[in-house]
Amino acid sequence: MRPRKEKPEDDEQDRDFVVALARGLELLRAFRREGEALGNRDLAERAALSKSTVSRLTYTLHKLGYLSYNPDTARYVLAPPVLSLGFSCLAVMPLRQLAKPYMQELADYTGMPVAMASRDRLSMVYLERCKGTNAVTLAIEVGAHIKLATTAVGRACIAAHPEDERARMIDEVREHEGENWPNVQPGIEKAIEDYQTRGYCTSYTEWKRDVNAVAVPFIPRDGSPIVAFNCGGPSQTLTRDWIESDVAPRLINVVRHVAAVAP
Repeated sequence: MRPRKEKPEDDEQDRDFVVALARGLELLRAFRREGEALGNRDLAERAALSKSTVSRLTYTLHKLGYLSYNPDTARYVLAPPVLSLGFSCLAVMPLRQLAKPYMQELADYTGMPVAMASRDRLSMVYLERCKGTNAVTLAIEVGAHIKLATTAVGRACIAAHPEDERARMIDEVREHEGENWPNVQPGIEKAIEDYQTRGYCTSYTEWKRDVNAVAVPFIPRDGSPIVAFNCGGPSQTLTRDWIESDVAPRLINVVRHVAAVAP
């Protein structure tokens, strides 16, 4: 992945854009789900910022309580106040509560997890997840990120956007994938076609070699971001035939039910 510019050209011309705030948020995003501790040099590389800028930002974020600092290792980790921001975000999403009963019903029927996710740049972040009864399922929880380009849920998100915005998203994926783009492109193009003709998108062992998944997007009427619902599991159990003959229609019905009760 190419590093982001410290000061994107488009933002240089935007007088209302607060560069310092943007840099601070990019620094927080540099911490990944694994919970690793990072020093200023690590953060500078991940956020594509100068070491002097990172030093000032980590000092400030530590003073505000968003980072914890270990003087023995000279490394930082995210502090609990960051978590409160995430839970505050989830708390104002009534769609999660409205959708959960329908998601759980499908999870119980298939034995596979059913999830709701929304786009976060070139990833999809899980907003809700209902566990199935199958012991061999994906251990992906709320807050986890999965790829936009090769997952069913990511492709469904891409497919549901208006054509001009969809083209911009695909351009971002193309730049990100680089030489791997020819391997990724066919799956995205097929997903768009499948959504337009069948109402759902799939990923058959393309995200992970032993995982199949199906996803259906939901476009909120209130103008909030598009979300997508997916059902995924081991390819030997959640087969292509089962998805296309049974699971996909049921997932479409889940989204129809959600649309009927959503504000």
